[in-house]
Parts: sequence; structure tokens; C-alpha cells
Amino acid sequence: MSLSPKNKYYLKRILPFGVIWLLFGMLFLWVEYAALGNQYNTPDSAIQLSSDVLTFALIGIALIGLLVGCIEVFLLDRLFENKPLGVKLISKFLIYALFFEGVISITFPMAASIELDTSFFNTRVWDKYVVFFFSITHLSAVVQLSFSLLASLFYSEMSQHMGQHVLLNFFTGKYHKPVVEARIFMFVDMKDSTTIAEKLGHKAYFKLLRSYYAEFSEAIIKNQGQVYQYVGDEIVITWPLDQGLKNNQCVQCFYDMQNDLSKKESTYLKKYKLAPSFKAALHYGKVTTGEIGALKKDIFFTGDVLNTTARILGLTSTFKEDVLISTALSRKLNLTQKYTLTPLGAPPLKGKADAVEIAAIHKIS
Repeated sequence: MSLSPKNKYYLKRILPFGVIWLLFGMLFLWVEYAALGNQYNTPDSAIQLSSDVLTFALIGIALIGLLVGCIEVFLLDRLFENKPLGVKLISKFLIYALFFEGVISITFPMAASIELDTSFFNTRVWDKYVVFFFSITHLSAVVQLSFSLLASLFYSEMSQHMGQHVLLNFFTGKYHKPVVEARIFMFVDMKDSTTIAEKLGHKAYFKLLRSYYAEFSEAIIKNQGQVYQYVGDEIVITWPLDQGLKNNQCVQCFYDMQNDLSKKESTYLKKYKLAPSFKAALHYGKVTTGEIGALKKDIFFTGDVLNTTARILGLTSTFKEDVLISTALSRKLNLTQKYTLTPLGAPPLKGKADAVEIAAIHKIS
């Protein structure tokens, strides 16, 4: 049974937490062993290191990392979504400090019971825990957990600010050297954004824009899209060609976004006295992809397909259509069962000499 795109997305976000914690755990164990040598197992407060205890410790550390990842992704990220970075980090640190003490109070006695080959509830196990709690070993464990936590939070913030795909590409060096690839792009633009901004004022408009973008997240994840850029009231979403063609994901993403936004219409009307809507254009072509920037690094796409898609987007108002697609892309998709196409010819595109055939696309009810 294959995972859904949404579950794959969350799995890719959570797994690095387990890896980070496992690597830091191995590093700290090795440093302590290298520093103490034969004295590593001598303190009364420490667990005697054996193969069973080591295996348990590393598995436990990895599982704690995965648990932290789940808490971060499904709870704390949402709880502190609109909080300043400083408040977010301090609050999370205090929450995790209590969490860690709870974890230690369970995992240490478990490891002690393995070492002593006795029951978890044996008084010898809990006597050892009391000694540990007031020892330098306990302080060392807290410091180690804090470093793992800071690395986890750093990864979490980087992942949110840069995007999961961009961060992974930076770490793997996939685009360190420019790569030519075929990609689908969808340019999405809010309708009447200037009028809305003038009516609401810039502060209220910013809040609306933040909520408006948030409504799209589920649809983009579900259809395996990647957010390339937010430019004012415009968002650029991209797919590697094969991924975007699969199950018509690039087109379905538009309608899922539209559906999710429409569900919140009453909320927007109540709060802002208006409901935002949007238009979009889709096209595909080859781009050169690579890391770019001196003061700020970014993954950058360059190619005629971006300019062409932007120009097609400009025609949505001319033809009074919500979404336009290049005929070249529509021919690669299997649209016959769920969608209808209305050919619109090859209208001139500003700044382009070559004609591009386009069509309006509609979903069959």
C-alpha cells in the first residue's frame, strides 16, 4: 500500500528529526567514551554500557527524535504559527524541557532495569535513578538533549522558511552545479488585488494575504507541488514534468486550491467583508536550475517557460477565464474524463515573437 502525497510530505518532514537525534546521540556517546576511556562505566550514576544498553539507547534516542518531530509538525508549529521567532523558540524550549524530564524519568529506569536484569519497579532501579537525578551525569544528559533540540528546531525553522524541497536540495548539493530539467509551472494571481489592498489598508491586507496563502497549503501538498516563489499577491508553483503529469496533479491542484478557498468564503466575508478569488496559468518547458546568490543563496529557475507562463496569466482577464493552459502542456495530460478544453488559438504574448497556443480549462461537474 503506497503512501499518499500528503503522508509522504509529513514523513519527509519528520524523519530528519529522528536522524538528527540519532547522529547527535552517537556523537555524544563516542565523545564521552573517548574522553573517559576505561572510566566511562565507573560512576554510580551512569548506566553500565553494554551492547544491549547501547542498542536500547540509540533506538530510544531515534524514537524520541521522531516523537519530537511529530510534536513539532502537528502541534507546536501550528500553536506558535503567528508568534515572533523569539517567543516561539523560548516557549518551545520550555515545553520540551518538561517533556525531556518526563522522558528521562521513564527511559533511565528502563535502561537501569536492563543493566541490573531486574524489574522496572525494583527499588534498586529507582535508587539508581535518584542518584542519577542529582549527578553530573544527569546534567550532561540535559546538555546533550538541549543540543539535539536546538539542532531540531534549527532544522524546523529552516525547513519552514526555505521549503522542504529547497532545504533538501541545498544539503544534497543537487543544484550546486546548474541542471537542465523539464518542469511545469503554475502562476497563481489574486483577482482585483489592488482594489482589495486599497479597501482594507496595508496591515489588514497583509493578514488577508497570509491567510489566503495558508488555504493553498493542503492542495499543494496533496498534489506534490513545490512553492517556488511568493511575489506580492502571486504564487508560483512548480513540478518536475513527470510528477506534475501524474494523475493530472498540476491541473487538479488548481481546483483543490479553489475548493479549499471557497470553503472559507464565509470566514473572509465576516472578517474582511470580501472573499478573495484567483486566476492561474499553466505551461511547461525546460529550465536551468541551480543555486544562485552571493548575500543570500536560493534555488533559481531560468528559462523562457517562466516568461511565457506569466504572459499567459495576463490573458486570463482578456478571456475572462479562471485558468488557462498551454496547448503543448494539455496534450501531455489525460484530461478527457474530468476536464474540458476550449481552444483559444495563439493570441500574441507581450514581448514574445513566437506564438503559443492556449486553451481554457474547465472541470466537469
